Amino acid sequence: MVAGQAMPHEVLPSPPSDIVEVGRILGAWGVRGGVKVQPFAADPQALQAARVWRLLPPASSGPVPDLPGRPWPTELHIIGVRHQGGCVVASVRGVSDRDAAQALRGARVFVARAQFPRASEGEYYWVDLIGLPVVNREGVDLGTVVGLMETGAHDVLRVVERSGPSPVERLIPFVEAFVDAVDLDGRRIVVDWGLDY
Repeated sequence: MVAGQAMPHEVLPSPPSDIVEVGRILGAWGVRGGVKVQPFAADPQALQAARVWRLLPPASSGPVPDLPGRPWPTELHIIGVRHQGGCVVASVRGVSDRDAAQALRGARVFVARAQFPRASEGEYYWVDLIGLPVVNREGVDLGTVVGLMETGAHDVLRVVERSGPSPVERLIPFVEAFVDAVDLDGRRIVVDWGLDY
């Protein structure tokens, strides 16, 4: 039995505000209950470090589906985890055969932000940057980070300014040449970027 189960046909409550979606279960791995997860990050540190994953079913509206012989689990307690190609494979307490693992296919995997490993100096988790206001060296408000893009060479901040008659999106390379400071405590990013770039 998996800890943290929901009652049969229960609608799951809204997830806590500090959890971040980090992957999706692709299905079973092997015959002993391993689950294969597609991580949403190139370096899935949060998936590997966390020992508790919260689950939501593929479609989180309406009744929660039952698994064979038991209700849908809201949490998975991780015994071991490793990289396997571009995926993550995990052993889970209470999931001991292929059928039980396969029944979790499509589940959305969340990890509490507090369980993320500490970022190295000068490195940031995307989830911490989204929502931060961005100003340039002159103190002009350029908008708010709404997302990031991977381009291969470097990441790019998607900054949207909504103060005018229509939103303006700016794409700012997230590199030292343009980013002067990221102040997570002060909740802002300072960049060398003009309004007309």
